[in-house]
Amino acid sequence: MNVEHYHAAEVFGGGRTRFHPENFPILRVGLQIALRASLLYWWGNWNARQHQVRENMVSLRRLPSAFDGFRILQLSDFHLDIDPRITTGLIKALESLDYDLCVITGDYRSETFGPYGAAITEAARVMKVLKQPCYGILGNHDSLGMTPFLEALGLRMLLNEHVAIERDGEFIYIAGIDDPHYYETENFEQALEDIPPAATTILLSHTAETYRKALSCGIDYMLSGHTHGGQICLPGGFAPMRNAQHPRSMDKGPWSYHELQGYTTAGVGCSMVPVRFFCPPEIVIHTLRHAPSAH
Repeated sequence: MNVEHYHAAEVFGGGRTRFHPENFPILRVGLQIALRASLLYWWGNWNARQHQVRENMVSLRRLPSAFDGFRILQLSDFHLDIDPRITTGLIKALESLDYDLCVITGDYRSETFGPYGAAITEAARVMKVLKQPCYGILGNHDSLGMTPFLEALGLRMLLNEHVAIERDGEFIYIAGIDDPHYYETENFEQALEDIPPAATTILLSHTAETYRKALSCGIDYMLSGHTHGGQICLPGGFAPMRNAQHPRSMDKGPWSYHELQGYTTAGVGCSMVPVRFFCPPEIVIHTLRHAPSAH
């Protein structure tokens, strides 16, 4: 809480990047004005409500055979209080999906500081349509104070913790670290403590910027968000603005780094302004496959 108090509203300094545009009101207002003046705002806002469901298959060498075909729904970067209509579109897309477990990789509110009651209210709407179990982590827009309210809605938060998932007597582990991008409060050692060395471990990290540490800790699969895939992109999906220190190949979609596999989702919401261009919001379902030859 002290870290949040002294760091939450900074525009410059702190975190893995030194400029935080989400905390720069003039930039946000200027962008809104420019989009409305050009009549692009309404098109971009419509885009932000067209959630796509992406199926992603990943082969894991150490995956227990009981988990072959196990489906994990990943949601990320809600920013729920920026436009309730985006929440409505998301709920419609979620209602008919089939999956075994849900994970949420952070960013529930639009600001990085201040009140979060509206975000919790919108989160309650989403949680009503999600199947249990659901696990989540905090992003750089989230306050630790939100945790009790999110857990009361049925979202088990992993605060540098892990949980064992059992199926037919076999186990995989879901580990979650705190925000590593802005607050830098991640603790891998605590999150992974007592997980058997040979076990399959899936890491929830708000940003993929921790990919080197994840590899060194023996993580099998890493799920992240944060980038929004660029959110406002050029035709073809190229993001002119990036706010993460990792290879561009990790900005969105599946990626690998030596033995580590990962996926960075473009997220389901918007930051700063409720628009998207050439980068649709995505709901991702990861299907795990047992493949001894995978690498």
